Amino acid sequence: MSFRKLSLAAAATSLAALPVAAQAAQAAPMPRASAPISDESELGGSDLVRALIIVLIGAIGMGVLLLSDDDAPVSP
Repeated sequence: MSFRKLSLAAAATSLAALPVAAQAAQAAPMPRASAPISDESELGGSDLVRALIIVLIGAIGMGVLLLSDDDAPVSP
């Protein structure tokens, strides 16, 4: 009975360790080199402008919610 448990444990350990060993063997070649960047792309705009637009939309939405006088209940 203990030989069966030992063989099952060995099989489970080898199945668990095999992908790790295969990944470590593939990671050994040369690392990738990145390309040099000369200028940054400005297509997206600045982060400050995006933040101000989001704050402005939020302020308008809160103003509409707070200033509307539609406090009547929906249910009869």
